[in-house]
Amino acid sequence: MPFPPNPTRGPSRRGALALAAGTGVALAGGHVLPVHADELTWRVTGPEVAPLAHFDDVMREYMEARSISAGSLAVARDGRIALVRGYTWGGSDVATTQETDVFRIASLSKNIAGTAAMLLAQRGELDLDTPVQDLIDLTPLPGNDPDPRLGEVTVRRALQHLGGWNRDLSGDPLWTDHSIVDETDLTLPLSEEDVIAHVSGKGLDFAPGTEHAYSNYGYLLVSRVIAEVTGGTFEDFVVSDVLGPVDVARMRAGRSLAQTQEGEVRYESVHTTTTVLDGSGDQVPSPYGGFNLENQLGNGGWVASAADLVRYCTIYDTPAQAGVLTPDSITEVFAVPEIGGGATHYGLGWYVRPTETGENTWHFGSMPGTHTFLARSNGYTVAALFNRRNEGDDLNWNEIDPLLWEAVDATDGWPEEDLTPIYF
Repeated sequence: MPFPPNPTRGPSRRGALALAAGTGVALAGGHVLPVHADELTWRVTGPEVAPLAHFDDVMREYMEARSISAGSLAVARDGRIALVRGYTWGGSDVATTQETDVFRIASLSKNIAGTAAMLLAQRGELDLDTPVQDLIDLTPLPGNDPDPRLGEVTVRRALQHLGGWNRDLSGDPLWTDHSIVDETDLTLPLSEEDVIAHVSGKGLDFAPGTEHAYSNYGYLLVSRVIAEVTGGTFEDFVVSDVLGPVDVARMRAGRSLAQTQEGEVRYESVHTTTTVLDGSGDQVPSPYGGFNLENQLGNGGWVASAADLVRYCTIYDTPAQAGVLTPDSITEVFAVPEIGGGATHYGLGWYVRPTETGENTWHFGSMPGTHTFLARSNGYTVAALFNRRNEGDDLNWNEIDPLLWEAVDATDGWPEEDLTPIYF
């Protein structure tokens, strides 16, 4: 059954020694001959795993068809990492993608927020059915009044996209910085507080809990709730209490202008736009100033390697060993929302399709310079990350989902070696 549609560190010292000594293991970038900038080459980094070599073919065909220069893939089975690869399709002017390089993960960030909120609920520190306005300040800008239904927006409803905001009707306030400035006395760059104050003075698009409409803004509110409850920052809590127990140390908050951060890929787009990071009116590449990533940590602002993501998923895949969420909490993360389910529904940061053998859970992510995919099904977990997204071609970019599942299904003899100790 296919998946449903829809501080930097490299390998540990122990892992580096294993890479150098292991049979069939290629150290990143070690045997690539220099080429002219206009001569494209295919480069692969990470341990070679013979039974899974067909995954390389899938990634190559997918990337070359879409002119993607950097990609990464990680595959795990029952919590054991079986494959970690970095892919490059480019000339000598394109840096070789290391298998531990981090990418912006866009909306894969949402299940990070959902996990963090569920962990606080499990500890008794947060009631997910508490109104958001009881936990953080939702005071509107002067001269505006809140929608009287705002008190019905609970943390759970915000996580399940039931909060009352429909971006198709009223726009997405995390992607309309210039419009917000034009409507108000606010100036660029907007802060999270600015965005919240602006939206709190506008009417909801529907009564909370009555409809499902995908909302990045709801996740901004959840990240602020988590910061308030923990008395620190959202990032600090996730790093220490969610990622720390499973030894994920590369994952961190992304930056709008991080063009040269060590261990992070460069994001590509054919588009330029007016910067939202200041009032200069300068034209900038869309991935670098076309949106304010610092305001989007709750809904789409993390950077991670593919290996980090499948390791993070051990919270769900092998909960007893991970020691973060209990089975009851995981059931609540994937539970059907109050408006009902169907073939698929949205949990706390995950799309969910119930099956006879459990749940398929997944998410895609997309923003200028980024296309990502993370999925779990029947004991298998895959993460695929790319440094550009569809910008007008007629290809199906989400077909990475069935392509990877077909590769899982085509594997003849799953490898026994666990690569986890190399990277964590």
